[in-house]
Amino acid sequence: MKLIMDTANHIAGEAAKAARAEVVAAYPITPQTTVVEYIQKLISNGEFDADFICVESEHSAMAATIGASATGVRTFTATSSHGLLYMHEMLHWAALARLPIVMVNINRTIGPGWNIWADHQDSMAQRDTGWLQFHCGSNQEVFDTVIQSYKIAEAEEIQLPIMVNFDAFILSHTSMPVSIPDQPVIDKFLPKRKPVWKLDSSDPLTHGNIIPPDPYLEIRKSMQESQDKARDLIRTTAEEWKKLTGFWHGGTVEEYRAEDADLVVLAMGTLGSEAKVAVDRLRKERIKAGVFRIRSFRPFPIDEIKKLSEETKLVVVDKALSFGGEGVLYSEVKSALYGRKNEIFGWIAGLGGKDVSWQDLVQMVKAVKDGKAKPVNWQKGGKGAITGFI
Repeated sequence: MKLIMDTANHIAGEAAKAARAEVVAAYPITPQTTVVEYIQKLISNGEFDADFICVESEHSAMAATIGASATGVRTFTATSSHGLLYMHEMLHWAALARLPIVMVNINRTIGPGWNIWADHQDSMAQRDTGWLQFHCGSNQEVFDTVIQSYKIAEAEEIQLPIMVNFDAFILSHTSMPVSIPDQPVIDKFLPKRKPVWKLDSSDPLTHGNIIPPDPYLEIRKSMQESQDKARDLIRTTAEEWKKLTGFWHGGTVEEYRAEDADLVVLAMGTLGSEAKVAVDRLRKERIKAGVFRIRSFRPFPIDEIKKLSEETKLVVVDKALSFGGEGVLYSEVKSALYGRKNEIFGWIAGLGGKDVSWQDLVQMVKAVKDGKAKPVNWQKGGKGAITGFI
């Protein structure tokens, strides 16, 4: 085990190396650029045994990654914001082709106007592509999640790509201590990929040609079933990782002081981590608050959320807005609890990278507790469900 101090971007590169990715195809974009620069440096120095493909765009980066993965090798790529949007067509292709690609996405707001700070509008716009999505709250979690993602994606019953998200600059360019297990430990956890199918010149086949409606429906149904199966595998994979390394970064939700909470804050990424600080302050004021930090946006942790008491008030804090609708995470939570009595309050916070502090989160919870924030009666309809913007 070695302890290093570095940025989440460099840690993502270390994770790709530790996972023994064989092909990396990428195109630079702020704030992702230092991920691929770091990987190229490792490859050039002989520290990372992989082929690096320099391409002309993010669309080409994903196309090259798809092509490499289809030959049966382990692949890695990284992007952000407009680069992720440029990949959109190929994201659908990667999932439908059932390729276990792992990609890091550094969450950055979408233009115009140009803005390089963090919100979740980019990854939320990809929620229906078929990719699993994890959202990290620390640099250690980035490393652990990338390694675990290969194990999950390559499982025979899953065979879907995974997007590992973390916030621009808050993590991407911030150094934190990260423990990296010895390579033999990682190799034991993550052996060489055994492809379920691959392109092989000695055994030619065609894949992704014209698909009539009936088999197309079956393929899509199979993707949904694999997403559902992933819920249990996410947990058991994290348990296996903990036994080998002692680190727990897994499961679909990180619960914090939620067992006896009257109010629970639901958020993703570093906003979920900040919420833990807010909850500690609220507890000192005898306000029984807790946190559900959503790690897995796809598959969505429906069962974990349903375990909350119907008396628990939910404060959902979104860094993405579905315009004309409501917060994206809010919509998912609302759907999971349809028919329940829980009051759900949806706050839109941090769009464009606007700072959201633990003090802001404390004020949201207090507004709910004191009756100053009113939930829309979404079970009977109504105009949207946005409690407020911060």
